[in-house]
Amino acid sequence: MTLLSACIISYNEIDRIESCIRSLAFCDEIIVVDSGSDDGTVALAESLGARVCYRKFDGFRSQKQFAVEQAGNDWILSLDADEAVSDALMAEIRAEQSAGFARCTGYRFPRCDFYHGRFLRHGNFYPHHVLRLFDRRQAGWHGDREIHERVVNIGQTHRLRGDLLHYPYRDFSHELDKLRSYARMMAEHRHADGAKAGYLKLFSSPLALFLRGYVLRLGLLDGYPGLIRHLNNAVYAYQKELYLFDLQASKP
Repeated sequence: MTLLSACIISYNEIDRIESCIRSLAFCDEIIVVDSGSDDGTVALAESLGARVCYRKFDGFRSQKQFAVEQAGNDWILSLDADEAVSDALMAEIRAEQSAGFARCTGYRFPRCDFYHGRFLRHGNFYPHHVLRLFDRRQAGWHGDREIHERVVNIGQTHRLRGDLLHYPYRDFSHELDKLRSYARMMAEHRHADGAKAGYLKLFSSPLALFLRGYVLRLGLLDGYPGLIRHLNNAVYAYQKELYLFDLQASKP
């Protein structure tokens, strides 16, 4: 059977990494690349059987690719510490592994967000298919974007149906802080690429994003959590444009 390595990146994830690692018990190896946790994350990960490496954080993409390079096997399952493999997805992955991952060099599967007490299954956030299972000889965390990074696969890709479970926010304050940080990083990336902020986009982009997800893609069916998630996503789009304006104004 083809061996499979799971790779996780972490920083102060003691409250979430256990469920992540336990969901990966079917893998032949679990590697955690930590960027200096001081909350007991490292000790907990090691107690659960993971091999922990340290690397100073300099970007999500770089951190994940470093983790891939530490693996002892070529087939990689790459997760964040706030994610977990569902039973249905595990069964599919094990079936593909038993067949030697013969049909392709990368697999996509839907990621399902847990938000304000329920899993969101409509709107802009589901199904969000992510490529996380791949042959590192043909794929990896490549490119120059360190946020909203993605795996680049030069071979064939196949879709699985089971969900990757995602627990993105500890609470409302954590969500707002995270969105603000991501908005700033995305603005910096766009600024470096020469993007220009526009007054029209400042208002049209958030509105279009909200209407597409909440109305056209039926995010309203997720009730109150769906409304709040799409409103905050619109605020995130607004903040990206504001930060881009700020970077343009400060450019000499």
